[in-house]
Amino acid sequence: MVPMTISIDLGSGPIPKNPFGATKCIGIDIIEAASENILKADLSINPIPLATESVDFVTAFDFIEHIPRVVYNPTRRHCFVELMNEIYRVLKPGGLFFSFTPAYPNLAAFSDPTHVNIITDETFPNYFDSKKRLARVYGFHGHFDVLSQEWQHPHLKSILRRM
Repeated sequence: MVPMTISIDLGSGPIPKNPFGATKCIGIDIIEAASENILKADLSINPIPLATESVDFVTAFDFIEHIPRVVYNPTRRHCFVELMNEIYRVLKPGGLFFSFTPAYPNLAAFSDPTHVNIITDETFPNYFDSKKRLARVYGFHGHFDVLSQEWQHPHLKSILRRM
């Protein structure tokens, strides 16, 4: 019997992506749910609506660049760091986070006016990797290992493992 695996696709739109071939795939998006497998949440301000350590994979295709780094309303919040904490929270130990995002220095990172979070090839290794974890000063509590990063211009494809 094959064990059940669960994947969530952040900012999924109406059809969640499932690159790891998980048994069950759930989308999370700000849009009204068009089907049962789409949960509605604004991940700039809401937590991921799933239990702690409940998923094997989290994917984010063309999504994290839309999450603000800092918001003042009325106090300062680090929305992107909070999202990374949420990704860490819902992943099972050893679970994988897959990010595919337009990144600096490519023009696509800046040209869309809704891109408010510019990612570089140093964002994950310096701020969220288990070695440096520079995002701790902004409230990051997790421990990821950056397994791989590669350019698929203009996108940076990153795979991180929850420690």
